[in-house]
Amino acid sequence: MTVGTPDPAPEPTGGSPARAGRRRRARSTQESLGSIVLGFEVIVVFLAALVAFGLRSLPPVTALVGGGVLILVMLATLGLLRFRWGFAVGWVVELVIVATGFVLPAMFVVGGFFALLWAYCMIQGARIDREKAAAQRAWSRTDPTVDRP
Repeated sequence: MTVGTPDPAPEPTGGSPARAGRRRRARSTQESLGSIVLGFEVIVVFLAALVAFGLRSLPPVTALVGGGVLILVMLATLGLLRFRWGFAVGWVVELVIVATGFVLPAMFVVGGFFALLWAYCMIQGARIDREKAAAQRAWSRTDPTVDRP
């Protein structure tokens, strides 16, 4: 190998060499959909905090720090969705976001839209997860090659 030439690419081993021994945790459909809704809502809350600051609906520190704290809570909730009780935290966050409409009336509409979207994703995600689990159970009963506990 000469100076200035890139190292040769590693041989493919069926996966990333750095993570060959690790498998990703399977996420439920409900968790995935909830993460998508909260992820987009983080952007909306950031912009709403800037609007509250710009319109002087709240004192500057309250608008920016309050918005920042709400964003941090939402980001923490994204990580908590792996637990069943994380979805309850998500519902509380949705209610808090709708309640920001008392400061910025437009947030009643925007927050309400996201709360309805959250509800739809939770209901449909749970339904899809139940159907997938039932299909997996039915398939594992009919496939003799599946290891059963």
